Amino acid sequence: QGFYFWALRKGLRSKPFLKVGFKLFRTHISLVGRKNQNPKDRWRRGSPPPIFRVLCPKQALRCYIKQNETDFGNREIMTETKALKYAYYSGCVAKGACKELHASTTAIAQALGIELVELHKATCCGSGTFKETDELMEDVINARNIALAEELNLTVMTQCSTCQGVLGRVNDRLTSVDTDRKEEVNTILNTQGHHFQGSTEVLHLLWILIRDYGLQRLATKVSRSLANLNCAAFYGCYLLRSQTVTRFDDPFRPESLENVFRTVGATPVYYEGRVQCCGWPISSYAPKESFSMAGRHLTAAIASGADCIVTPCPLCHLNLDSRQPEVEQVIGQKLGIPILHLPQLIGLAIGLDPKVLGLDRHIVSTSSVLQKLALL
Repeated sequence: QGFYFWALRKGLRSKPFLKVGFKLFRTHISLVGRKNQNPKDRWRRGSPPPIFRVLCPKQALRCYIKQNETDFGNREIMTETKALKYAYYSGCVAKGACKELHASTTAIAQALGIELVELHKATCCGSGTFKETDELMEDVINARNIALAEELNLTVMTQCSTCQGVLGRVNDRLTSVDTDRKEEVNTILNTQGHHFQGSTEVLHLLWILIRDYGLQRLATKVSRSLANLNCAAFYGCYLLRSQTVTRFDDPFRPESLENVFRTVGATPVYYEGRVQCCGWPISSYAPKESFSMAGRHLTAAIASGADCIVTPCPLCHLNLDSRQPEVEQVIGQKLGIPILHLPQLIGLAIGLDPKVLGLDRHIVSTSSVLQKLALL
């Protein structure tokens, strides 16, 4: 019954919503519960229930915008007179295998008026593997990366969900959980002229677009119609299940990517697998299983009518795009679905040139997306 009166608590008055009735709501929630069988699978407080998002997408989006611009961290939202500036941690993949990610990130930041100060002296975060051998090493390396941003008095921004997960976890642990380890880490850092204070945040580009920049402001920057583009989100593990003090989205039923899609005019497509692992972590020692996992997600997205998959994680992009030909061999099926980085989709919506966004660098051709947008 609490779900049924969710809209009323939010002050919404939608005839389609009110016509649903409590019985239909109860049936829907019951079916969802049986399907997932997970005690942790609960709606985040204030998050629009799924049936409401289907019946009243515009009102659900407005509520989502209002909630994210006021509730999460009480952060100030960008205004015409207040610019945003971040310490940009690019990570390794965006400068290597996925150079188009770095190019598209810096391109949209410039177009949106977001200033990025790149941390040129930062090192690899370790992608979660360092701690398997030496957790202290992971802490020291990433505390140093964060300290570089603290020296600039800036919040860390990364466009890699894995980097965000690792850096964010170290930042939170040393700041609020293990203060003794913090002293040990600083003893090492001090020999190199650095000191970790725990005075800044580590945020993903997706979170910054929603929380700091604001979806309403982003909508005003849209200059190219994406109305015919069906986008399937693929979140990746770290962005959802490595959240600590930053509880940005429901780890089991997230909506942040889909709401960005709606904001820029694209149509979100829901499918089984959008919050699951892409298979990249096991690709080196169990490639067949890794490609089978990726194949399930790709075929599910295609079956749901997606024109492309959009991901905020470059490692997911590698397994879904770069390894897609190998995935096709393993599952014995032709796929050919383009995989876009999040800033590439934003860039298309705000009118940037596809070549500037690096859409010609993908293994799987993005021509079908460009044709839908009348750019070819």
